[in-house]
Amino acid sequence: MRKYLLCAVAASAVIAGAGSAFADEAAAQKWIDQEFQPSVLTKDEQLAEMQWFIQAAEPFDGMEINVLSEGIPTHSYESEVLTKAFEEITGIKVNHQILGEGEVVQAVQTQMQTGRNLYDAYVNDSDLIGTHSRLQLAYNLTDWMAGDAKDVTNPGLDLDDFMGIQFTTGPDGDLYQLPDQQFANLYWFRKDWFDREDLKTAFKDKYGYDLGVPVNWSAYEDIAEFFSKDVKEIDGVAIYGHMDYGKRAPDLGWRMTDAWLSMAGAGDKGEPNGVPVDEWGIRMEADTCNPVGASVSRGGAANGPAAVYAIRKWDEWLRNYAPPGAASFDFYQSLPALSQGNVAQQIFWYTAFTADMVKPKSEGNNTVDDEGTPLWRMAPSPHGPYWEEGQKVGYQDVGSWTILKSTPVDRAKAAWLYAQFVVSKTVDTKKSHVGLTFIRDSTVNHESFTERAPKLGGLVEFYRSPDRVAWSPTGVNVPDYPKLAQIWWQQIGDVNSGAFTPQEAMDRLAQEMDIVMSRMQQADERANVYGGCGPRLNEERDAEYWLSQPGAPKAKLANEKPQGETVNYDELVARWQQ
Repeated sequence: MRKYLLCAVAASAVIAGAGSAFADEAAAQKWIDQEFQPSVLTKDEQLAEMQWFIQAAEPFDGMEINVLSEGIPTHSYESEVLTKAFEEITGIKVNHQILGEGEVVQAVQTQMQTGRNLYDAYVNDSDLIGTHSRLQLAYNLTDWMAGDAKDVTNPGLDLDDFMGIQFTTGPDGDLYQLPDQQFANLYWFRKDWFDREDLKTAFKDKYGYDLGVPVNWSAYEDIAEFFSKDVKEIDGVAIYGHMDYGKRAPDLGWRMTDAWLSMAGAGDKGEPNGVPVDEWGIRMEADTCNPVGASVSRGGAANGPAAVYAIRKWDEWLRNYAPPGAASFDFYQSLPALSQGNVAQQIFWYTAFTADMVKPKSEGNNTVDDEGTPLWRMAPSPHGPYWEEGQKVGYQDVGSWTILKSTPVDRAKAAWLYAQFVVSKTVDTKKSHVGLTFIRDSTVNHESFTERAPKLGGLVEFYRSPDRVAWSPTGVNVPDYPKLAQIWWQQIGDVNSGAFTPQEAMDRLAQEMDIVMSRMQQADERANVYGGCGPRLNEERDAEYWLSQPGAPKAKLANEKPQGETVNYDELVARWQQ
């Protein structure tokens, strides 16, 4: 903490000569005392960090900037509370707008394509790291912090404290995005129901193994069937064994690209993403930067047996085991539906939902007891029959501050100050208590979260465990996320509607990705648009050629439903804590 004390001395000297700065320091102290507690810093250290912000922001006093993010509790807190604190402390007004994730991606794409400065900064998923590192239209933060933004880069930023920094680093080793919130895609289940002796006995009598956290998709399906078809009702309420969503909308796309295919086993081994085939089914050979195809005929796996199996199971489970109407839900509608308390488990559940799922019963949450303790727990998601040890086990979202080069430097600097403010050690612990989307090791290990852990259903235990690194965002095989992501929801939406079979839909999806990547290849070869790292598609070959090669794509299994396997939740958590 010595650097904060040194910073405080330097900042105090500046403040002593500035008449209005005393008011800024008073504002900082007010926010520290009244809002920014608990913190990993002492109050003196917090004030020192805020004094640095006051000094660094002086050239931008009175400026008004615009930033954009998606709508989760973390960003609502930033938009509604932290913008006020930042303005009072620095004099910079921030309009922090919130839109749906699909609209955020569209805005980023539009600004990149047109060069018009729509927003001064975005909280943009690290899924775009392959895009930003290739197109070079976003500020390279490594260069930015050492160069033009050196005077506005917080000496207490402490990049080594960020858990997801490896996901926002490009193949060149440089940082392109600064994590703001992070959440994993895990398995959610009603532990109170799973612990009932009558249900445990009935399940084992029928399936021959213990009711517990499913290790594979076979067990998940058995549990879904058991609660939906056998148990049917608990305490006079109709219950269901599965929850998901299926509305034909952009969030259906990330429902699938967020590692669903690799959870089934469609990709190759490798961390943080499969090599050479990733969780999108896109092939890019090791030690290269050029994707060579998504279709099986080009060595990809987007329409291979494992991918088709993954989409088929999503559709079957949604129809057979989810509550009525779930197939028409989108990402945002599926959360309040789960809080009704009539679902036994969910295979694909984002920990970003934790803040809402720990609300009290008085706010309509039927998944906590009268004292507010969760009746549910989170655990690792099960994997499909094509999955092998060493493959990606799940997805982790890292929403990260991204500043595009089309933003004027002065506005970019002001936005960079705001981005650093909302992730600062002064602010982060309190923000994490509100949104529960951890980004800093120091925060998740803070004593306040040790005290709160029993009320958070396993979230703290997961993020303190070494297992957390196995969950990772979209990687660098995806050359242009905005262009390719929009293909997914349209094609998979046609499965939900019944217009196409899973095989037909994935054939079309893989073919469309290859068509779009061929256009990227032409642009890169003609004008170096992707810095020489655009696609270089393989020539098409008979699918049997690739299916006979080691790794993905994998040939169809004779048995896609092996014996179900479960694990005891308490034993799992004990392993995390070793």
